[in-house]
Amino acid sequence: MAVEIKYVVVREGQEKMSFASKKEADAYDKMLDLAEVLGDWLQQSPVAFEEGQSDALAMWLAENKDALSTVLRSSKLPDVAATASVQETPDEDNVAAHPGRKRTKAA
Repeated sequence: MAVEIKYVVVREGQEKMSFASKKEADAYDKMLDLAEVLGDWLQQSPVAFEEGQSDALAMWLAENKDALSTVLRSSKLPDVAATASVQETPDEDNVAAHPGRKRTKAA
């Protein structure tokens, strides 16, 4: 029998995702923190979002925080080729971009 260690990210009593390493779980938890703050900030905007849209947008912004940071610093869109290469070779901090990682959607 094999022993497997899983690091589970829990939010408001609900299991969100489990990972094979603590570093990955911490990165995902940090991304969820950022998405929560962005979601609250988007709710204060003058734009009326349908239910769930602001949460989805906040999560997308959190997942793409590096590109967002580039846009905010330079007032320019990141190079499309550079963005595509980032998706092909995932950054260690971008948990969502790691398709080969062992993670499971918690029930």
